Amino acid sequence: MRTTAPRRRARRALAGAGVAVAVLAACVTGCDESGPTDAGERGAQAAPRWNTAPTSIAAVGDSITRGFDACSVLADCPEASWATGNDPLVRSLAARLLGEAQAPARSWNYAVTGSRMADLPVQLTAAAAHKPDLVTVMVGSNDACRPTASSMTPVAEFRDGFDKALKELRAASPASQVYVSSVPDLQRLWEQGKDSPMVRQIWKLGICQSMLAEPLSATAGATARREQVRARVVEYNEVLREVCGKDALCRYDGGAVFQYPFAADQLSHWDWFHPGKDGQARLAELAHRQVTAAEPPR
Repeated sequence: MRTTAPRRRARRALAGAGVAVAVLAACVTGCDESGPTDAGERGAQAAPRWNTAPTSIAAVGDSITRGFDACSVLADCPEASWATGNDPLVRSLAARLLGEAQAPARSWNYAVTGSRMADLPVQLTAAAAHKPDLVTVMVGSNDACRPTASSMTPVAEFRDGFDKALKELRAASPASQVYVSSVPDLQRLWEQGKDSPMVRQIWKLGICQSMLAEPLSATAGATARREQVRARVVEYNEVLREVCGKDALCRYDGGAVFQYPFAADQLSHWDWFHPGKDGQARLAELAHRQVTAAEPPR
């Protein structure tokens, strides 16, 4: 039996509707103005990629990034900073990435000795004004190094501060990459100096008393206090990892600084706590290795 013209028109209409449905379904997973695209390919194109060769660097943080006590007693020494310094014995991250000739004009250090997480937004605002390719962050030691363990920054407050600071940076400088160093293991630093009478006298001046007070005491209270401080540092590092992990252009060091076995000869010989020039060089080496890696640390 022959198909009538009305029936042929109905079948063509149904076929056209099927094509439209198929196109619509394809566009649920990926479509541009010219039609459907491969969703996986489009997602890969949209995701920002880590630049292993940044051409400008801003540093924020605390006394470690300012090079405190690395050159002279009770004084900042930014030229020895692991992040932006120009001391050839350190070979800072900026010098390694940009070259010694270019680094001074293309790097900025906004770290402030004594800073805590609450101070980070102001520093990042200053850094963002330069629209740097890379911002280095090392903060948290002073949140744990307090007069007493009970006065350490609460973890929730630490988290809120970092989350706010990172969001403000992203709003002001969307393309800036962020490299976040873990907080050092303060208990390891105590272990390096506690047996030296000279070091113990220096520590009595008030350096990180939450960890370093009564350095030879083995009482249950002193031991618990030191363990409490170390546990808080571990919690801070987990916050840094989690918050950084939510930002596609943020890379946490995977605990590299926390795990690094700083020896006594890598510490400042004025306070036996902050990194000396050799310690600063080790920090620069760790950072350079991870900033230039194709993939973040696991």
